[in-house]
Amino acid sequence: MDLKNQKRMAAEILKCGVNRVWIDPSKLEEAAGCITRADIRSAIDSGIIKAKPKNGTSYGRIRHAAAQKAKGKRKGPGSRKGTDNARVPSKRRWISTIRPIRAELKQLRDEGKITPSVYRMYYRKAKGGVYKSRRNLRMHMVNAGYLKEEE
Repeated sequence: MDLKNQKRMAAEILKCGVNRVWIDPSKLEEAAGCITRADIRSAIDSGIIKAKPKNGTSYGRIRHAAAQKAKGKRKGPGSRKGTDNARVPSKRRWISTIRPIRAELKQLRDEGKITPSVYRMYYRKAKGGVYKSRRNLRMHMVNAGYLKEEE
């Protein structure tokens, strides 16, 4: 049976789209008998006709992508927009390099493994960007004979 007209009127009354109008499948005859707006209103009141809830936006895909990004995925060259410097500013990169090196130097000096003059010399070199990491610094010190290898 054709309920196009009933759906159209119900959509106007419910202030929703035709696709959101739901007619109870067990009471299709009653719905077909509704030919005036008043009939449609009474069918709405009795629950024969209802408006389906609005569909929200599914966040499932977004959650999945966020979980992958948390694991470090989706960060390849095809996903990057900014330059390396825009993504991690050069100052921030320098800070994360120099702080551990300076902490290592202070620790070695405080433990008495290097003299204050050696500390000062390596501190200045570190400031000049000679060392890439703590490990690199220690390797230089061992090779220069200022530090014994500990293994």
